[in-house]
Amino acid sequence: MKLHYSLSIALIILSLDLATKYWVESTMVYGQQIPVTGFFNLVLTYNAGAAFSFLSEASGWQRWLLSAIAAGASIVIIYLLIKYKTEKLFCLSLSFILGGAIGNLWDRITLGHVVDFLDFYVGDYHWPAFNIADSAIFVGAALLIIESFSSKENAQTDSDSKVERKEKIEKL
Repeated sequence: MKLHYSLSIALIILSLDLATKYWVESTMVYGQQIPVTGFFNLVLTYNAGAAFSFLSEASGWQRWLLSAIAAGASIVIIYLLIKYKTEKLFCLSLSFILGGAIGNLWDRITLGHVVDFLDFYVGDYHWPAFNIADSAIFVGAALLIIESFSSKENAQTDSDSKVERKEKIEKL
């Protein structure tokens, strides 16, 4: 996949993430919940930590640590997009992860926390609130897992083909 396609996908995800966060912050107050269905609310909440609010109670140093990790990961992802440009599903996966990582990085740097607003629940159990960036990272990770299985299948098929060719050559 050409680098500009990968970066365009990441930019679309980043734009959707920032636009939805802006919309939620401009229409809701912190902690407000708007029921949408019997299993989903819109809720404005902030997360100063990482996934599942890990490190959210720290004194502020986590903002810069998590920002540095996201920035470093983004650089590595761009390198991988360049190096493995022929691997389309791999690049698509990384594009989703890159867009999400930069979306949350932007929040951490500019706000000091990540804006979350998607609240899914069953009964009284609520999954931790998340956002479009988190969703894109999850989808990208899931695609990476799928890609890893398809790579193994392709490698096995290639290996089987090589064995068959070798056997044909030996018969000659």
